[in-house]
Amino acid sequence: MSQPFRRGERVYAPHCMEDVRFSLLPDRIEAASPSPMRILSSAVHLGGYAAADRIVNWKVPLHYQCLDPVADTVAQLRKWNYDPERTAALLTAAKLTHASLQEEEGGQFAAVCCATAGTSNAASAGSWRETFSAYSPGTINIIVLIDGHMTDGAIVNGIITITEAKSAALRDLGIRDETTGKAATGTTTDAVVLGTRSSGRYQAVHPYAGGATTIGNAIGRLVYEAVYEAARTQHENSC
Repeated sequence: MSQPFRRGERVYAPHCMEDVRFSLLPDRIEAASPSPMRILSSAVHLGGYAAADRIVNWKVPLHYQCLDPVADTVAQLRKWNYDPERTAALLTAAKLTHASLQEEEGGQFAAVCCATAGTSNAASAGSWRETFSAYSPGTINIIVLIDGHMTDGAIVNGIITITEAKSAALRDLGIRDETTGKAATGTTTDAVVLGTRSSGRYQAVHPYAGGATTIGNAIGRLVYEAVYEAARTQHENSC
């Protein structure tokens, strides 16, 4: 089991990236790197490609009134004394203590995944359902940090691998879309961040990150394990 925050720890330093810190604070999980990361994300703040040295998974109330989530998030970052220009922010209503952290060092990379997961709004992508134009906070939030060299194409490929692994974990947990009865592929409010940086330990450039590559296979396994554990334990706790 890789849920240090459930064990009462407040800071987790990955063995494969010892200068990175994941911290559990009263209303957020903070992932901090001493050097800037190139990130690709669906974050409510700093979404798309950006440079950041901090990623925040902010826990908001289940019925958060998100009329202007970007303004709310920037204001909150400033309250925490974070630089909004260097901090990516996700929103979640899931239990932060149930975050699962997984890590692995390969031949030419190191990878860490942190996932928080609630599945009350599980959904099957590709099926018709009632939709809304308003934003609501993320339910399965995934942060993957890579020490190594990835091309822009590999980073996008990595997002695909992350999504496939998340869907596989939900499938194996038997989580279903209550509207359609089909196997859930995610929830209606998921978010993802893939961040890369180079410490100088690895020289190879990864042009791909699909499941048959060393880096893609590791990303997929870490995401699968993290989402599976986070979703399973949160569901058990709520029963």
